[in-house]
Amino acid sequence: MQEILSQNEIDSLLQALNTGELPVEELEPTGAATKIKNYDFRRPNKFSKEHLRTLEMLHQHFARHLSSFLSGYLSTNISFELASIGQIIYDEFVRSIPTPTVLTVFELSPLNGPAILEANTGFIFPVIDLMFGGSGTAGDISRELTDIEIQVTKRLMSRMLDYLVPTWQDIVELKPAVRSIETNPRLQQLYSPNDVVALLTFTITMGENDQGMINLCLPYVVLDPVISKLSVRQQFVRQFTSGTEQDYKNIVYWLNQCEMDITAVIGETRITVEDFLQIQVGDVIMLDKDVNSDLHVFVGDSLKFGAQVGVVGDNLAVQVVSLIEREGNNDGK
Repeated sequence: MQEILSQNEIDSLLQALNTGELPVEELEPTGAATKIKNYDFRRPNKFSKEHLRTLEMLHQHFARHLSSFLSGYLSTNISFELASIGQIIYDEFVRSIPTPTVLTVFELSPLNGPAILEANTGFIFPVIDLMFGGSGTAGDISRELTDIEIQVTKRLMSRMLDYLVPTWQDIVELKPAVRSIETNPRLQQLYSPNDVVALLTFTITMGENDQGMINLCLPYVVLDPVISKLSVRQQFVRQFTSGTEQDYKNIVYWLNQCEMDITAVIGETRITVEDFLQIQVGDVIMLDKDVNSDLHVFVGDSLKFGAQVGVVGDNLAVQVVSLIEREGNNDGK
């Protein structure tokens, strides 16, 4: 933070320099005041903090969708939570994955390039056991998956990836499609080792104690066409943009289904409480309107129409004969 000197302080400094009381070396900046931040060109930060915050908000919804889907699909309590989000290079992601694992490579049309959903065997084997009627025990989680288990897992992953559609619907209409299921991450050289990816880690709780983990890898080159939309401001603007014609029709339809109270006021008068208590059947009450005057018809608390009294069958009725337009009408009732 720079300090602004007053004119008197400046004059005092100049005078001290002229008289030799203040050496010139004390005014020269030292290297200790210079702050240098290291930057690794092999790991550029392509996702801003705002991009990561938006991805976090989006995939918190994704986690809730998966919790509801798998809890109903497997008839057991399964909870997904987004544990962390960050950006790393692709090589670090591949090296961090254990072997064996379940690596789902999938497309996100209309975006170009594959993304990866990695699920460890601590999650996959209990889920497969539940799908085949078991109790959800993991067994030997270090073995390779059989061909049948891979096909079952592929179908399950396809169902799970479908929930990326409502997750991203406000940004882009995605069509996820599973390309392949692999168990050895070292063989998946989909991108350059130094390519930046967004890594989202989800923790899974099955029952009370069983836990697993899922990693969602979204490369920057895949999200690049929509990266400008990953901002809180854009999210706010999209929530308040004008609706479609179908949205308008839906609003009109439901408004037409609303019920409103309509009240026809025949007339008004003032009487004392004593007279009110003595009213009997057959008594005549004088109102402030004659038979030729229009009645006031209220919609809710607003005066809207003038009407004439009539009969429809055995029922009393009013016929609207005029439209009354007033501002702030709630009088006369």
